[in-house]
Amino acid sequence: MPSARTRIVIAEDHPLFREALSATIRERPDFELVGEAATGRAALDRIRELAPDVVVLDLKLPDLDGLQVLAALRRAQSPVRVVLLSAFLDGAIAYEAVAAGAEAYLSKDADRERVCDTIAAVARGETVLAPEIQAGIAQEIRTRGAVSRTALSPREQEVLALVAEGHSAPDIGKRLYLSPATVKGHLQSLYEKLGVSDRAAAVAEAMRRGLLE
Repeated sequence: MPSARTRIVIAEDHPLFREALSATIRERPDFELVGEAATGRAALDRIRELAPDVVVLDLKLPDLDGLQVLAALRRAQSPVRVVLLSAFLDGAIAYEAVAAGAEAYLSKDADRERVCDTIAAVARGETVLAPEIQAGIAQEIRTRGAVSRTALSPREQEVLALVAEGHSAPDIGKRLYLSPATVKGHLQSLYEKLGVSDRAAAVAEAMRRGLLE
């Protein structure tokens, strides 16, 4: 008795791309295309209705993007496996996608056969990342790891907050009952941890990293 075919939903808002991918999937005897969607909300509806094994999900969809759809699926504890397609192979986005539970991240420039091979691999329980994005993900891991290793101390957080409010080093010392030398030491530590060399850059970098509210 032949094994069950992999049931697939495609979520893609560009008709020509969706049609080409659909045609390729239909040619595979091990695949069954059970549904299509052109928006993020429609994709969620199709997945809930049809319970596919795999969804091929465009990163840029109307109303809800691919990452938002992925987050909704994981919140709902959906067992569907996700192949995320993007026109831009961005390391930070790929990191977020994999961290959020995507099983694959591919370029939309990949040929249809490669996408189908990825669907088959994902259906077997594998994780697939485009070779072009692996270096970017590795860099993200190194960067995020460095941030976690250089977490600011509570006192450094206080100093940073006062710097962001525009207070001078002597004023910070008075407010926190610290000597000028101690304040200078905290500032130097902040600069080193944030990879900057002055107060303005420290505030900008801290905002970028979400260290200031």
